[in-house]
Amino acid sequence: PEKSPILKEETIFLPRKKIWDKTAVLQALALTVNRDITAVPYTFQDDPYLIPRNSSEHNFFSASKTSGQNAAKFVINTHPELFEKDYAEPHIQSLMPKRLVLQLEEVSEVALKNLIQLRKVKESVNMYDQLLQAGTSIPLETSNNLLDLLCFYGDREPDQENDSSLEKQEETAPRREFARNSSKSQQITWRENNNAERIFHLMPKKNVHSYCTMIRGMVKHGECQKAFNMYADMVNKNLKADVSTFNTLILAAIDVKEKYIEKWACIEDLLRQMAEQDIQPNLLTFNSILKALKQCGKVSRAKARLILNEMRALNIEPSFATYYHLLCMSHNIVGFSESQSHVLYAIVNEIERKTFCPQDPDDVYFFTNAMKTCLELKDVQLAYRLHRVMEKAENRIMLGNMTQKNFYYMSFFELLAVMEHFDVLLKWYKELVPSAFYPNIRTIMLLLQALDSGDCLELIPQIWKDIKQFGFSLRDTIVQEVLALMARDVQPPETQVAFADCAENIKCLHDLKSKNMQLLWKDTSLNNTTILFARAGRTQEAWNMLQLFKKYS
Repeated sequence: PEKSPILKEETIFLPRKKIWDKTAVLQALALTVNRDITAVPYTFQDDPYLIPRNSSEHNFFSASKTSGQNAAKFVINTHPELFEKDYAEPHIQSLMPKRLVLQLEEVSEVALKNLIQLRKVKESVNMYDQLLQAGTSIPLETSNNLLDLLCFYGDREPDQENDSSLEKQEETAPRREFARNSSKSQQITWRENNNAERIFHLMPKKNVHSYCTMIRGMVKHGECQKAFNMYADMVNKNLKADVSTFNTLILAAIDVKEKYIEKWACIEDLLRQMAEQDIQPNLLTFNSILKALKQCGKVSRAKARLILNEMRALNIEPSFATYYHLLCMSHNIVGFSESQSHVLYAIVNEIERKTFCPQDPDDVYFFTNAMKTCLELKDVQLAYRLHRVMEKAENRIMLGNMTQKNFYYMSFFELLAVMEHFDVLLKWYKELVPSAFYPNIRTIMLLLQALDSGDCLELIPQIWKDIKQFGFSLRDTIVQEVLALMARDVQPPETQVAFADCAENIKCLHDLKSKNMQLLWKDTSLNNTTILFARAGRTQEAWNMLQLFKKYS
């Protein structure tokens, strides 16, 4: 049959198969809801009795939970035969027992591989030496795996306690900030002629992986100059480093050179060699350059623009770490307030239209630093825009650990306390505390000052309940401020009764004998408490307070 001239043949293109993540449905559902302000952190939802009421309990319960998890791992790995069934869907490998059976009856390559996989540094080195003494030929891949282990841990046994998340949370933000921004503060832990270097020189054959592992290990443990020497040796043997090694060397360039111009010249030379060796830079390459530029003084601003233009030319999208480094560079410019404002506005305008996922370890520092900048600029509208970006489900996970979250929310709350009306501040207080963060003494003092400025002193009894819950009722600074605010002006009768109840509670706290902390009566606190009792018509209690003047005045 003849084909109709109206109908035309069309080519059907079948779409490419889409492989979905096993948790894709859960991820899609998570995008449809916001944070529940009435819910406790998910970490503590298993046991309502262990829901923390303040930051000290949060740290204590976190430590308890981590201890229990470590104990469970010990039992699982000690008796794996008792945990053969896997009920998790999808499968979670880290929760299953390690089924490696060490074959230590005789010296063998299989035993060496098992020791490497179990991260037994000293035993792996001893097994390697025994194999060499026995004349056994060790494959290059196995030798490289041993080098990976030695370079990652700096030829030391992995310290499980130092690797725990609890110790990372306890590390203070200022200390981490100093360690990140001060290259000279990095401690050199790479020992001269250690087992990594010894085994590297004993290897009959070495490939690119061998050299790259040594270079990254040396930089990680502070031996940057030796890493550059190793790279020079690698180039002389006509071997090409991978992009991760170049990224590491770019960060190390700021330690091997003193002057800003020399540091940038070294980075440029590395980039030139990447181009000659046809090594394609990635996002971490540009982030490493920006991170290094933060310590290059006035050179950084002009070069940062070139880096961003190059990223656009290569269609590489920035991550939060990219914006974090740019924001840090704006701090070093004369008239930094105007520069910070311009940079942060440009960043927020861009990130509002995009979606992000974790790509760089430094991604978690952006929101904390950006909110701190909003506080310095006293720009509450910009802070609101930044907070809306952070509240997106995919961005919340890049807020960092508990310490960074607290720092972010405290900066946000302090800005609101300074710039917003008290009604707005109280709304945010109910929304953020304690579901998002636990306030410190400064946060409570800001709330009391805002309460005074907003002429809402009748809310002091309600705030006092929160003060007791958060464990600040024995802090002399807060107690003195609460008493002073309640006693300053005459209030309606019902408010005076509530104030007197608070004063009675404070009096009981003064009488409390505590080993750790005790409130001491002062003239001002005695005077204010007496006034509060007298205004509420509690004459006998006011008279009893007058008797205390003789004792404590």
